Amino acid sequence: MRGEADSQESTVPKDGQRRRFELLALPHLDAAYNLARWLTGSTADAEDVVQEAYLRAYRFFDTFRGDNIHGWLLTIVRNSFHTWMKENRSPRLGFVAELPEPDSVDDEAILWGSPQANPETLLLRDIDHATVGRLMQRLPAAYREILLLREVEELSYREIADITGTPVGTVMSRLSRAREALRRSWHGEAAKEMLANETRDGD
Repeated sequence: MRGEADSQESTVPKDGQRRRFELLALPHLDAAYNLARWLTGSTADAEDVVQEAYLRAYRFFDTFRGDNIHGWLLTIVRNSFHTWMKENRSPRLGFVAELPEPDSVDDEAILWGSPQANPETLLLRDIDHATVGRLMQRLPAAYREILLLREVEELSYREIADITGTPVGTVMSRLSRAREALRRSWHGEAAKEMLANETRDGD
């Protein structure tokens, strides 16, 4: 019992570290919440995930090394989400742990091409944030995650790889497919709106 107590005590920050935790971690609370909200698709669920994540982060704060607390916290949020998802087993989340890799030369060209020339990236810049948010909610959680980390948080491929625990190539491939899925969703909605307008004009 004593050994277990010692182990638990060693992972709890001392009082002198509380202020440091607040100074370093709290500024990233919005980013943590945004990630949790896009993963869970629910404001209430996101709050639960973030609360658990920050409790974990505080408890193990003395193990944090380095200067990238932003990535460290988002990693904990992601892990907390997976724990939450297993406990809730919500089928609406549709999280796919492993997505298909490129299987053609064309896919590889998209994967390793310049992000500035990517048509999906250019399209995202032209769509208003409200529409992007609505369309992203329709995507699988794995796609929402990668889009948020890259397009909203503007993290590098290496940072995203560290957070998600996947190779950089997989991150780039997943991002390409997520952008394509979002582009198709947007075009599908635009086509429906155009058809509805034509129907009204015809009446």
